[in-house]
Amino acid sequence: MIQTNFHYDVIVIGGGPSGASAATLLAKQGFRVVLFERDHFPRFHVGESLIPYCYPVIEKLGMLEKMKASHFTKKYGVQFISEQGKLSEPFRFEQYDPHERSQTWQVLRGEFDNMLLQNAREVGVEVHEGARVLDILCEGTRVVGVKVKCEGEEEKEVRAKVVVDASGQSSMIIDRFGLRVWDKDLKKAAVWTYWKGAKREPGLDEGGTIVIQTEGKKGWFWYIPLHDDVVSVGVVANFDYLFKNRESKDPESIYFDEVARCPGVQPRLEGATRCEDFHIQKEYSYKATQGGGDGWVLVGDAYGFLDPLYSSGVLLALTSADVVSQSVTSALNANDTSEKMLRSWESEYNKAMGRMRNLVMAFYDGLNFGRLVRRYPDKKNLITDILIGNLFNDRVDELWPLIEELKRETEMVGAT
Repeated sequence: MIQTNFHYDVIVIGGGPSGASAATLLAKQGFRVVLFERDHFPRFHVGESLIPYCYPVIEKLGMLEKMKASHFTKKYGVQFISEQGKLSEPFRFEQYDPHERSQTWQVLRGEFDNMLLQNAREVGVEVHEGARVLDILCEGTRVVGVKVKCEGEEEKEVRAKVVVDASGQSSMIIDRFGLRVWDKDLKKAAVWTYWKGAKREPGLDEGGTIVIQTEGKKGWFWYIPLHDDVVSVGVVANFDYLFKNRESKDPESIYFDEVARCPGVQPRLEGATRCEDFHIQKEYSYKATQGGGDGWVLVGDAYGFLDPLYSSGVLLALTSADVVSQSVTSALNANDTSEKMLRSWESEYNKAMGRMRNLVMAFYDGLNFGRLVRRYPDKKNLITDILIGNLFNDRVDELWPLIEELKRETEMVGAT
């Protein structure tokens, strides 16, 4: 039971990967942390694929041995299938990043998120599930706590020196302060479901993510092999293309219309049995205009979300939890929880997020990675860095003018 006005060092809103990770890292620094999660875990969530640079944060959380002992599918690389159905050579992480992190996992998010939340409890985070945060408490421009209702209790005010909003795309603070800016270039949507008995590649590639283009490159499918013979298969395309000017806007009809336009996915589903309902997510790309203020900070999807491509969702959740927790630690140790201190992580993180966005946009603009590597073989390691999630390497920025040059050449050829 929470006592009214009990003072914590940190309140975390939301128990997903970013919230549980930020709470864990702060508790490990000796701070008193309380976390409020609306749902009861395990709960469903999409975004099952981890990429190599999730490893440093997983290790820092004390989760590495738990992941190694889990039944999650081991992931060694990625493959791409063209709109004609041609499968690329596997992009195996160990060939470019000879480190233990080159083997990662495909996770069932309900289980993975629950593991992170239980790990937070184990290091001393006070976790409340079934707890609805009703409001943000402010004194002037400073956030000082939350109003919360835990199951079976009355509404209470809980105060802390810092409030970390990790409440995902429904972020309370981003909407309360009008900070959300939708990405005008990434107006995408996704429809997905799960299959049992779908085709898998042999050997080390059995657990690899496959990115499959649809005909005319109007969209792409993710194909993520999970444990228990389940595969997550979803289509991503422009929102208008998926949901406007169709005879039926039923998600099942849309999904199978796109399967029919995708030679690369059709044979993989032959003989498979759908084992889940269809899910939809619409126009999900956005970012906050600022990541913190006096007494508050955003983390994970509460700050921004890009796109399912390249499986950056969990990476950015974990990475943001890491850098935000460092800033909060410095602020608390200095007894200065001002906006300046609580935004000290933001500049470098924005660069990292921007690099992933640039690669996503290049894909949607028709970038041919093979052509890029053939033209600039000395830059192959920089392309690899982004694909494995090493987003804090400033040298990666050398790629963007080269990608733009290839894009212009392609447009000129198309115009002739």
